[in-house]
Amino acid sequence: MEIFQWPHLNLLFSSMLIVVVLAADPYSDALLSFKSEIIDPFHNLDDWLEPNSGNPSGKVHACSWSGVKCDNNSTIVIGLNLSTKKLAGKLPGKQFSVFTELVELNISQNSFSGEIPVEIFNLTNLRSLDISRNNFSGHFQGGVTGLQNLVVLDAFSNSFSGPLPVELSKLELLKVLNLAGSYFSGPIPSAYGFFKRLEFLHLAGNFITGNIPPELGNLQTVTHMEIGYNSYEGNIPWQLGNMSELQYLDIAGSNLSGSIPKQLSNLTKLQSLFLFRNQLTGLIPWEFSRILALTNLDLSDNFISGPIPESFAELKNLRLLSLMYNEMNGTVPDGIAELPSLDTLFIWNNFFTGSLPRNLGKNSKLRWLDVSINSFIGSIPPHICAGGELFKLIMFSNKFTGNLSPLSNCSSLVRIRLEDNSFSGEIPLTLSHLPDVSYIDLSRNKFTGGIPSDISQASKLQYFNVSNNPELGGVIPEETWSLSLLQNFSASSCNISGNLPPFKSCRSMLTVELQKNNMSGVVPKSVSHCRALEIINLASNQLNGHIPDELASLPALSVVDLSHNNFSGSIPAEFGKSTNLLLLNVSYNDISGAIPSEKVLQSMGRSAYVGNRELCGAPLRSCSASMSIFGSKGTGKLRLVLLLSAGVTILIAALLFWLVYLRKGNKGQWKMESFIGLPQFTANDVLRSFSSADSMEELPPLSAAVCKAVLPTGITVLVKKIEWEPKRMKVAIEFITQMGNARHRNLIRLLGFCYNNHMAYMLYDYLPNGNLAEKVTMPRDWSTKCRIITGIARGLCFLHHDCNPAISHGDLNSSTIVFDDNFEPRLADFGFKYLIELIKGRSSEAIKDELYMDIYRFGEIILEILTNGRLTNGGEIVQSKPQDVVLREMYSENEATDDSTNSLQDEIKQVVDVALLCTRSRPADRPSMKDALKLLSGLKGQ
Repeated sequence: MEIFQWPHLNLLFSSMLIVVVLAADPYSDALLSFKSEIIDPFHNLDDWLEPNSGNPSGKVHACSWSGVKCDNNSTIVIGLNLSTKKLAGKLPGKQFSVFTELVELNISQNSFSGEIPVEIFNLTNLRSLDISRNNFSGHFQGGVTGLQNLVVLDAFSNSFSGPLPVELSKLELLKVLNLAGSYFSGPIPSAYGFFKRLEFLHLAGNFITGNIPPELGNLQTVTHMEIGYNSYEGNIPWQLGNMSELQYLDIAGSNLSGSIPKQLSNLTKLQSLFLFRNQLTGLIPWEFSRILALTNLDLSDNFISGPIPESFAELKNLRLLSLMYNEMNGTVPDGIAELPSLDTLFIWNNFFTGSLPRNLGKNSKLRWLDVSINSFIGSIPPHICAGGELFKLIMFSNKFTGNLSPLSNCSSLVRIRLEDNSFSGEIPLTLSHLPDVSYIDLSRNKFTGGIPSDISQASKLQYFNVSNNPELGGVIPEETWSLSLLQNFSASSCNISGNLPPFKSCRSMLTVELQKNNMSGVVPKSVSHCRALEIINLASNQLNGHIPDELASLPALSVVDLSHNNFSGSIPAEFGKSTNLLLLNVSYNDISGAIPSEKVLQSMGRSAYVGNRELCGAPLRSCSASMSIFGSKGTGKLRLVLLLSAGVTILIAALLFWLVYLRKGNKGQWKMESFIGLPQFTANDVLRSFSSADSMEELPPLSAAVCKAVLPTGITVLVKKIEWEPKRMKVAIEFITQMGNARHRNLIRLLGFCYNNHMAYMLYDYLPNGNLAEKVTMPRDWSTKCRIITGIARGLCFLHHDCNPAISHGDLNSSTIVFDDNFEPRLADFGFKYLIELIKGRSSEAIKDELYMDIYRFGEIILEILTNGRLTNGGEIVQSKPQDVVLREMYSENEATDDSTNSLQDEIKQVVDVALLCTRSRPADRPSMKDALKLLSGLKGQ
């Protein structure tokens, strides 16, 4: 019997052995369990599969899976790298108990959320933990001291909140600590000054407050420290000058005040110092010249005063020097021009005087120079382009003189802004030698010799402006309109003569401004090629012939000024079919016939048509007037009877008016003022539209401050009610009249107002297509977002810069941006807040603050549009984060995260940059709306 039982025992033993071997792969089981609890929408872990057969070799099956790293024998998992797998969900923790030998854990650039599982802190062999670029939230869990072997902790760009974890300072081997881009609050723990081996510290872009602890000066091993984009109090601790190994220091955007401590000059290994966008005062320490390794110095956007230290001539490694947006003065030291590595010099918006150093550009490969908005004199340095790499030259709003000969061979230029100076002589730019130039502004100078004849060779040119050079002269070069990328061509007030050249490949052209010149001839019919044209101003020339139908048929045309010329013939009826036309001015020509009957043309007002003796029709005299009874062969007796009848009628009307006036008193008298776009209704016509009452006396007040009304001709208007004291009526009417005369395609039209001594009803265009607040969450492609943003910018720019005096919007938000039938944004309620304050007796001097606030709110509107409504009132939020974090979020929101979307990323960055400029905390540091619009002008997505 025993002999026959041995085979059974052998079989049993073998079976048990197989079970043990099969059960000896807990790593694969744990990873499969981990996979089952997370979200993998793109199936990046599809190769994580259960084995089809046993694993008698004892090796870990998961060693062949993506992201899993094992030891040389494939028996132990030592690393997990699940970076950029697009995984999501809450990170499970129980499975980590298996990975006792894990050295590296990388789950960065996913969408994990919730709290960090505390089980991770039991991985005592872990040397690198990367959880960056996820959405982990809540307080940073306690227990991190269990990671005593940790060298790298990267938690960049998450949503952690609460205090910074003090426990981290007990990790003696830690070299890299990155907690940037979350919502940590409270002060930096002073214990952070006692890391023993720390080399990299990044805490930027949180909500950290309090003083920067001077204990950070004890960090003798740190080479890179970024703690900016927070809201500290007080000064920069002088003890930071003791961080002897420091190479990179960034405390930008942090609300720091006081002077820059001279002890920072002890950081002799420092290569980059960024202290911009604070409230620092005083002088730049001359001792900074001791930091011989310094490569990048940015102290911009502060209140720093005094000159650039002469000692900066010792900084032979300096590449970037940015001192813009300060209160500095004096001259630029000649030694700056001797720096051999200098490629970027930003000193704009200060109070610098004198000439630029003569050798600037001679000793280095200068790439970007911006000295605008100062009081510089003298000429352009003769060697400015000697390095052959200058691509942006920005010198506007100074007192420069001389000619542009130093730029004659500057083939690398892309952007040239020299407007608002006193440059003279011919424009020596050989545009055929500027293959990449896209932006040229030479306006408001004293140039002569005409526009360069080879302008058509600048194939990438988008913006060209030479306006207000009164002695420029010459003609428009023949091939000018063949530039396929050209969007803006401005040459007004330049004494240009000759004919308009034929329009050829002008498909990108948006604006043509040639007013106040001596041009003659006709408008070429080839203007029909300019399908995108929005503004054409040819006023005050000597142009003749008929207004071409091809011009009137352009679909995007909004502003056409042909006044003060010698045009003849009739007004093309095609103008009346335009859905975008806001202004047509043909006054003071030889135009004849009837003004077309379309409402858009008859609403332009008399001033648009006067000065044409043979032109008739509304809003001018009736075309039948010349055939009326007074001009016919009727008898004198009939004329006499009619005149007497008319006189009696007028007398009776006057008597009735007098009686009504006495009965009602001046207090109750209603008057009507109409602007362009509203037929000449009487006050009674309008008031009866609000109610079924039979007379003005019986009219009840409106039931709400805003309502709709249908006027006698069927026009639906939006009505806003406003009340005032009689003594404030005059000033209110003056401002309402200014509001009513503001006409732009991106503004809601104020059509008229009906008023008495105590109140007024303001009548606006009614647009039933909703507002931005209602539509911002709807997914939009990039081109639509660009069109909305630039439309809002154009409307604000018009209010701020084209209205005199300027009009502030006062209440810009997503609810006051409405859409017309073409989904074009229009600003509603502009000026209304200021009108209310004006009625209350507010000083008009406060308008400047409102203009600044408009710009800030425009920046926030940009952010709201870019994030599909997620980020409202987001100015402070984005200013508190590092720019790369903000950009990454914006790329993600607009589906521009792949390498194939580089051009889209460039445009998104361009728009985000504008938003960041507009939401600067100090109002004076924000760009004007004109500058903001220029910064948006190159967007291809429009």
